Amino acid sequence: MKNNPLPRLDEDQVIRRQLLPHCRLQAGEIWEDPKGIHRVGCIDAANSKQVSSLMSGQQASLAIQDPPYNLVAFEVRKLNDFINWAENWVRINDTVLSPDSSLYVWIGADQKNAFQPLPDFMVMMRKLKNFQARSFLTMRNQRGYGTQKNWMSVRQELLYYTKGNPFFEAQYTDIPKILRGYYKEVDGKRTENLERGKSDNIRPGNVWVDIQQVFYRMEENVSGCYAQKPLKAIDRIITASSQAGDLVVDFFSHSGSTLLSCERLGRRCFTADIDPIYCEITIRRLELWRTAGRLGWQNGHPFEDVLPSFSHSTVSKPPAPAAEQALQLDLL
Repeated sequence: MKNNPLPRLDEDQVIRRQLLPHCRLQAGEIWEDPKGIHRVGCIDAANSKQVSSLMSGQQASLAIQDPPYNLVAFEVRKLNDFINWAENWVRINDTVLSPDSSLYVWIGADQKNAFQPLPDFMVMMRKLKNFQARSFLTMRNQRGYGTQKNWMSVRQELLYYTKGNPFFEAQYTDIPKILRGYYKEVDGKRTENLERGKSDNIRPGNVWVDIQQVFYRMEENVSGCYAQKPLKAIDRIITASSQAGDLVVDFFSHSGSTLLSCERLGRRCFTADIDPIYCEITIRRLELWRTAGRLGWQNGHPFEDVLPSFSHSTVSKPPAPAAEQALQLDLL
């Protein structure tokens, strides 16, 4: 089995200089899907004119946003600057979402720094009256990083907001119902939840424990991406909060998971990233699926045609394990 992963592409300047000439998009440019379904923009999520250009007058029924978390693993800004920036792009989301729509935001909580920016983001969202808070979801990572002096951090936070009265369809996991209990009288008969349920499987609540964190041995792995979200998580959001043919937006595309999920589930996707390299990864991931039916690059990477192999000793920084790239939180 080959093992040819890339380091973090937002940090390694040596690799970036090699890859940028092979990126189809530059700042402000938009890639049009040859099939006329999706669009990918190399734009700033906080630039209303650029977002408007991507949307081309259309409105979406669902937004899934995964911004940098303002933690040690990402670019760190002053907290007020981060929240002001976040408020800017959330307000732009408001303009591109239909009156009945949903907004999901992945956000972090730094245990080393008063849990910022999660609570600050939540307070900021209270000012935006068009969005109603619906749920605070947690996705449990299969592995965590920590110490003997604190509780191990194994979660990723996901906030769910709505505008108006959007579509929502209850989902089911592949976890079988095994626990008895919750007795209730129905039509004079005492029943328990296994008798009353319409499915043999558990419905997902606001704690998701059945989704595998992406790592290098999984087919959907995209090395070089430091915060890749599992397709199963994105699939769950899209099937719950959109219908076939709906438009979904994601202005922090990164590994292209939202676009790929939309392609597989029959939705349209307008997605974007400020970095040309991640825009190119997003496009290449869609093309890989369409030509080979593959979800990602297990033990490889998206640029193998132009960078078939390299020595990690020649790059500026050795790559961290995939899970560590995504977390790097609970070290004290």
